[in-house]
Amino acid sequence: MKYIELTIHTTSEASELVADILWNYTEGGVAVSDVSDVIALQSGKYGVYWDYLDESLRALQRSDVLVKAFLLPEREGEIPGIMREIFACRERSGGEIPFGTLEETKRTIDGDDWIDIWKKHFRPIHLGSIVVVPEWIEYAEAPDEKVVILDSNMAFGTGEHETTAMCVELLQEHLKEGDVVLDVGCGSGILGISAAKLGAKLCYLTDIDPVAVSSARHNAQRNGVAEKVAVAESNLVDDTTMKADLILANITAEILTSLAPAIPSHLKEGGTVILSGILPDRAEKVKAAFGAAGLATEKQIQRGEWVALVLRRK
Repeated sequence: MKYIELTIHTTSEASELVADILWNYTEGGVAVSDVSDVIALQSGKYGVYWDYLDESLRALQRSDVLVKAFLLPEREGEIPGIMREIFACRERSGGEIPFGTLEETKRTIDGDDWIDIWKKHFRPIHLGSIVVVPEWIEYAEAPDEKVVILDSNMAFGTGEHETTAMCVELLQEHLKEGDVVLDVGCGSGILGISAAKLGAKLCYLTDIDPVAVSSARHNAQRNGVAEKVAVAESNLVDDTTMKADLILANITAEILTSLAPAIPSHLKEGGTVILSGILPDRAEKVKAAFGAAGLATEKQIQRGEWVALVLRRK
């Protein structure tokens, strides 16, 4: 069978955003090629050390990341629309995230077995007691683990990205049994589903993207927590009644700053807010915005090029 291989040239910072959009158009997979990941592995950052690295890799432009999607031939005409979505995403970031050239290339390839080859690259992701598992992998849950299964789209947050991983890890530090949790910009639903598995009483998930809402609902059902998880297509600001013990928001710093006046009004007395998706040079701006809204920064951590914050009422 033939496929259209669409390649977008972008940056490490924007690669997940570009991949999220491409996922909406492929029935199979999206691949990200980032030389920074190879260099990070060689440095031992992920607990793996390579004693050999081709020095030509170090000479490559580390900002040039390739995000590839494999489209059915009949969807080739949708490529201009895909690019419009990507450019619109760049505009929404307000220049906060570098997107690179966004140069596109395409070619026709034989892909009878490319999906199976692609799937072999995915493995369960361990984030404390949470283990994120692609649905095609059989995994035996250990007694001290909570498995979160994500469907084959694996879109809008998989646990691989530092921002998601930090949120899941901080969630385990601060969630209490019976808490009500609010996840703003829920994407795949990984954070809310993790909270439900960890003992939250109710989890409210909101997102302005209808595809994300559909994905989160499907994943909640797939994980058997649909009765504890409510998903709504909402920007949160419109809802004046929602109150939570713990609020999660893994979005860009610019959007977090704009939500700073609204988020505290949805937080119960003594509640906790966990924020991520923040570049280091934007962290002070986010802390200042939430400080003005009555929340003090209790903890700040950094993973790779990203920062996460834990806040409480002053």
